[in-house]
Amino acid sequence: MVDTTALTGTWTLDLAHTRIGFSARHAMVTKVRGHFAEFEGTAHIDGENPSASSVNVTIQTASIDTNNKMRDDHLRTNDFLEADKYPTITFNSTKVEQLDADTVRITGDLTIKQTTRQVSIDFEFGGVAQDPFGNTRIGFEGSTSINRQDYGVAFNAALETGGVLVSDKIGIDIEVAAVKVAVGADA
Repeated sequence: MVDTTALTGTWTLDLAHTRIGFSARHAMVTKVRGHFAEFEGTAHIDGENPSASSVNVTIQTASIDTNNKMRDDHLRTNDFLEADKYPTITFNSTKVEQLDADTVRITGDLTIKQTTRQVSIDFEFGGVAQDPFGNTRIGFEGSTSINRQDYGVAFNAALETGGVLVSDKIGIDIEVAAVKVAVGADA
């Protein structure tokens, strides 16, 4: 159970322990999984009033990594994310809801290629702990899906056997580790 009052404060994403991942069907028979390697984010948690909390994340588009250089290079081109023209993907929360003792729904504006759509993600609380260095850490896991067409990511190719090369539905999986910013420290 989340003691939200103990979580009050400003938190920064721990890049070494946070994963912003995605998956898409490839050739309609398997999934390709990947992640973004470069991002930053903060959360301001109000334990007394969770609805007053907020989350902001900025992802470096060119940091996309599917463990295949040729595919990653293609994903950075005009066929997909246009990383040169749109160097960042952003998420800015507009609403935070405590759904139950261990689940929070964060709704916000996801912007990809200058197109903004509202997305909701349910996050399950993973825990809070002190690390060996005296930092307070929290963890959350969440997932959702988006339609890449909604963001102008429209490239595809028809397959001889029917179907298309890349699914429109993109699964998003996020594992968050965040470190509490000490009172009086720069946020």
